[in-house]
Amino acid sequence: LLEEIKKLPGIETLAHAPEVRTEEVGEKIVKEFEGIEIVPTLMFVDPWGYKGLSLRLINSVLKDWACECIFFFNYNRINMGLNNDFVKEHMDALFGESQALRVRQKLEGLSPEERELTVIEELCEALIAMGGKYTLPFRFRNGGGTRTSHHLVFVSKHPLGYKIMKDVMAKESSATQQGVPTFEYSPASERQPLLFELFKPLDDLEDMLMLAFAGQTVSMEKVHDTHNYGRRYVESNYKDALTSLETKGKIRGNPSFEKRPMRLGKRTCAPATIFTFPA
Repeated sequence: LLEEIKKLPGIETLAHAPEVRTEEVGEKIVKEFEGIEIVPTLMFVDPWGYKGLSLRLINSVLKDWACECIFFFNYNRINMGLNNDFVKEHMDALFGESQALRVRQKLEGLSPEERELTVIEELCEALIAMGGKYTLPFRFRNGGGTRTSHHLVFVSKHPLGYKIMKDVMAKESSATQQGVPTFEYSPASERQPLLFELFKPLDDLEDMLMLAFAGQTVSMEKVHDTHNYGRRYVESNYKDALTSLETKGKIRGNPSFEKRPMRLGKRTCAPATIFTFPA
């Protein structure tokens, strides 16, 4: 890891060089971070399982200005541990005691796919309740694309950090559906492109926008900023959806479609472009 960090362009110009520590993730680190004010930091935590990974650890970093966290979430280990009394303490530390109990109750009778979605949703809810309002999970699948390997989960208190990381994760997604990123890396996606063409998430976005902004006149920037949180759509998806709705005659743009300049063969849709939705 240190060797890879050294290869990053401009890394030597940072006032605070990245710090890499190899030690047990647990109470010692939590107390250390809780007792100091941290400079703006992006912390990556890989606990090699789940021991030591807790809401308290994440909050010990998020508490300070411009600090954010990415952590390795071993879904398979945690899925097995949720109903294991021997590791109940670790699960309670990760989700919060009451939230962990609720997760266990919700998982009863669910399919494997539903279990995973529920666990990730409840984890994000726990992080939000703690103050990490902007959470973003990225899934990694095994080589065959048949099951989840793990997740990387990003947590921030600020929408700008969320937007930057969302754009990064979108570009690293191994597939898109109508240009909408899947927010997962799956080697099988590149071998099964037709599977992803069955989904039409951009059509869904158009329908959502017609409902969410009915009777309103808003800018493209406002549409994106108020609607994208918690959804896998990025800014370019909103531009495409709004332009599509406009060309279909469902909404009006100002300046209108034909008056906006062309770029790379497409009409532009600037952040300040105004759209009027019917009531």
